[in-house]
Amino acid sequence: MHKSSVPSAVEIRDAVDRILASVDFTVSDRAGSFLRYIVEETIDGRADRIKAYSVAVDVFGRDESFDARNDPAVRIEAARLRRALERYYLTSGQDDPVVIDIPKGGYVPTFALRTQTASPQGEEVDAEGARPASAYLYWGAACAALLLIAATLAFALAPWRASSGEVSGPKVLVLPFDNLGDGETSSVYAAAITDELISALSRFKEISVYGSQTSRAAAGEPVVALRGELGVDYVLEGSARTAGNSVRVGARLIDADTQAVVWSDSYEENLSAGNLFAIPATTADAVAAAVAQPRGVVLNAGAVNRLERPPDNLEAYLCTLRYYLYRSIPTRLAHGEVRACLERTVDRFPRYATAWALLAHVNIDEMRFGYNLKPDALKRASQAANASLSADPGNGRALQALAAIALYSRNPVEARAFAERALALNPNDSDLLGQTGQVFGLSGEEAKGRALLEKALALNPDRSGFYLGVLAIICYMQKDYACATSAIGKSNAREVPVYHGVAAIIYAQTGQQQKARDAADAFMRLSPQFVPNLWSELSDRSIPFKDQLHIADGFRKAGLNVPLPPE
Repeated sequence: MHKSSVPSAVEIRDAVDRILASVDFTVSDRAGSFLRYIVEETIDGRADRIKAYSVAVDVFGRDESFDARNDPAVRIEAARLRRALERYYLTSGQDDPVVIDIPKGGYVPTFALRTQTASPQGEEVDAEGARPASAYLYWGAACAALLLIAATLAFALAPWRASSGEVSGPKVLVLPFDNLGDGETSSVYAAAITDELISALSRFKEISVYGSQTSRAAAGEPVVALRGELGVDYVLEGSARTAGNSVRVGARLIDADTQAVVWSDSYEENLSAGNLFAIPATTADAVAAAVAQPRGVVLNAGAVNRLERPPDNLEAYLCTLRYYLYRSIPTRLAHGEVRACLERTVDRFPRYATAWALLAHVNIDEMRFGYNLKPDALKRASQAANASLSADPGNGRALQALAAIALYSRNPVEARAFAERALALNPNDSDLLGQTGQVFGLSGEEAKGRALLEKALALNPDRSGFYLGVLAIICYMQKDYACATSAIGKSNAREVPVYHGVAAIIYAQTGQQQKARDAADAFMRLSPQFVPNLWSELSDRSIPFKDQLHIADGFRKAGLNVPLPPE
């Protein structure tokens, strides 16, 4: 009997189990649940139910108010899931008998045996109006689908672009560089050069650079879609290859409007820390010139030249690059490995300012995330940040760390002073904008903190979980409950305990009692000591007393037993 070209339900479920168990399939638990959900719905004949709304409610735990037109969370997670599947089938899944694909434009998966071409189980028009995979058959349909996706995403993100009038100048998106080499050095460098380039480019005040999380989320998207989705003016893409004792990097800058290559170059150097570091610095200088000079802007070309150069030791430099990989997915295991690596590096090279600054941030994460906690986390973080500034008085990462340390040490005036110094050095770094927005917003300067967070959202919308969570509490303290409700509803930071606390007080103040009680229960389950020690916890974050009283009022209305305030 002729074997069917479509795999059976048992074969498909076995394929999903293999994918989720593979070390090469690196996604969050939520993305894994996303994959299993859409596969099961399709197998069970409910493919027509797979919409952004159903995924958000059934998988992400969002409530019925979820609006896919204004919240890109499902689309962003779907993009990550597609890329993870692509990586899997290029690595450990290259011989899998069943291939699972999620055609762009929808969320209905397709299944095929290895020797067959994946065919849709059924075409979908989702809630955003985008159609899926017939795009693979006809170029005309492909173009139409891409344009429709671009228009849809542009509409979804338009509120954040509109809310931030401060983002100015040509907007540059750095796509993750392709790894064309073999071995760990090539892999680490290709993965981290994106962050290095973003850091270098953000020092030019004449251009705006999208943040690293958004860059990773955009990988694989056509330039025309990025133009519509984010308003990108230029896209920088490239590849890295290390072989033997040499490294070769190619890069090109594309005008997103015309899709013309406006600049390209390649670099081939001996494999050393100095040469690896020089490539992103030189590239950033050339890109900034290519982007800004036609518009008559006088560049601050010395900005990249002031970047601190690492010691001529490849292991030490790769250690600092691993910090970028940890930051993109901050797990407990990665935290311990990066902390140990940075401690070894600063022990060998005590004048390496960047390594000291990154160690300060890793030490802060001990307290912030509860990762691998050792005694005196803030003290060790402060010592590391000050060692960085001793070697390099203008190190922005060290100043950012000291701002966070001061905030958590009940010293808001000092926290804001460090934040101002860091912003003066690097006003277009989205992560810095988000962190300093938190510093100002929590410590009493809500309007300034809110403006910084809105700019961070415009430059790095894929980091929206953190940014929106902080924006929600700032809006709450301003008693702008419409803003607070919108921000907490769009935030995807549900794995962070304090998210549920912020949600509880917002819902309580807006009369949504059931949602407030549910959020309060989740917060008490995840962080049982916070409310009993409320006044100390809020003071440790440098929150003014008037705002502490407002937060306490929200917790009371959410049904929690709040202790009396200190006399």
